[in-house]
Amino acid sequence: MDRKNPIIKADFPDPDVIRVDDVYYMLSTTMHFRPGAVILRSFDLLHWEIVGHVFDKLGNSPEECMQGERCNYGRGMWAGSLRYHNDKFYVCFSALDTDETYIYIADRIEGPWEKRTLKEYRHHPSLLFDEDGRVYLVSGYEKIFIRELLPDCTGYKENGLDRILLEEMKEDVYLGYEGSHIQKINGKYYLFVIYWPKVEPARRTQLYFVAEHLEDDFTGGELLRDDMDYHNQGVAQGGLVETLNGKWYAILYQDHGAVGRIPVLVPVRWEGDVPILGAGGKTPKALQLVSSRPYYQYQTVYTSDDFKEYEGPGAHHGLKPQWEFNHVPDEKNWRLLEEGGLVIRNGKICTNVVHAVNTLTQRMMWPGCAAEVTVDAKGLKDGDIAGLCALQGCYGLIGIMKEYGAYYLVVMQRTWGNTSLLDRSPDYLPGNIVEKIRLEESTARIRLNVNFEDMQDEAEFFYQHKKRWKRVGEPHKLVFRLDHFTGCRFGLFNYATGQIGGEAIFKEFRYIYEN
Repeated sequence: MDRKNPIIKADFPDPDVIRVDDVYYMLSTTMHFRPGAVILRSFDLLHWEIVGHVFDKLGNSPEECMQGERCNYGRGMWAGSLRYHNDKFYVCFSALDTDETYIYIADRIEGPWEKRTLKEYRHHPSLLFDEDGRVYLVSGYEKIFIRELLPDCTGYKENGLDRILLEEMKEDVYLGYEGSHIQKINGKYYLFVIYWPKVEPARRTQLYFVAEHLEDDFTGGELLRDDMDYHNQGVAQGGLVETLNGKWYAILYQDHGAVGRIPVLVPVRWEGDVPILGAGGKTPKALQLVSSRPYYQYQTVYTSDDFKEYEGPGAHHGLKPQWEFNHVPDEKNWRLLEEGGLVIRNGKICTNVVHAVNTLTQRMMWPGCAAEVTVDAKGLKDGDIAGLCALQGCYGLIGIMKEYGAYYLVVMQRTWGNTSLLDRSPDYLPGNIVEKIRLEESTARIRLNVNFEDMQDEAEFFYQHKKRWKRVGEPHKLVFRLDHFTGCRFGLFNYATGQIGGEAIFKEFRYIYEN
């Protein structure tokens, strides 16, 4: 079956893929979203579905739980490693907020997962289980280190292997070596990393290095410096996986602007010990692979929802696996109604939607998608705002605000003058109300459309008026930045600006995507 690249048109960055029998599993970054460390499944490397998450929370820090004005945006779990060894699954990652490295172990991919903690931060870690029973952790930025672990992964082995595998010459690059993936293939050790060279075309680039033994020098070079003719956005960072019929593929990702970083599948052929990615240095825009289960029906990575208790595969908190909270949820301030409906109660005063607790999110889809939902705001208090947002630092939202006992449809937007990727403007800055309409009722059906095609990255806002959709406000520019370091998401929210305790009910959430 043919499928176009990118293979998953949503924000699933830093992919690490393994095969167990005829099943492929992918681990991807979730940063501050909870539950964290999402895992997907495929039977052909082309079609994927979410099967679950590794953890609910890492701790109880004020940032992770969004206490006061504290938050965890742009930190948390990222760039992890997924392995299968001796009938057990292993997930390893570091967290920028805790400065620790975690190794989770499970008998089944669905969990439960048992946690090990290394009391130090290891940048972009990658696990290696060797045939002799020794275990290693490779990580680093500019300098790539390898360090031997104890067999049970509870700590480092005394007098074990501990050395630098690679060291980047900083003056030749914008971004040094990172994104480590170490694998043993055909008896040799392969280390895959990325860098951003100053030599044109200057873009994120995939490299490989190989050695006969871990104590040897690693040698190699560039594997892929391709952008698929898309705005100089390099296809890079990931590892290799072998199919049942002995073919090899690389799972990498590509930046796509505000929608996030999207997985790409690249065929691999071998010339001796050298993996050759793509054809003539190019990533194919369509692929055809054989599925081990050709009649399997995948669940989409997005979903509509009536918010009734869900008990299917990947369920968490009674929710479908496509949903993730913006941070660790406050369990006492949200619930599902038996007849269907999501209730979010605000439990603190917020400056803006970014600091709202219990915002329930889904990834947006490239090149464009929409979501609509009915908001019942009769339980709000004065100063409350509840609705649907495009969640990121430069957010846009449409919702219902209660003010002096009256209900208003509002569109709020936040923009910054500098749209640099590196901009980390403070999250506490409020947005601007760009539209405010008096409502006759406390209930409204609202809609948010997003267009990511060709990096347009715009959101538009609508509400249903006399059974027709009416646009309100102007199109809002969305921007991917390091302040959140994730693709833009749909978010259902309720926050208070004056007094706590107000409730909003969300019903009939519909996700619209055609591609």
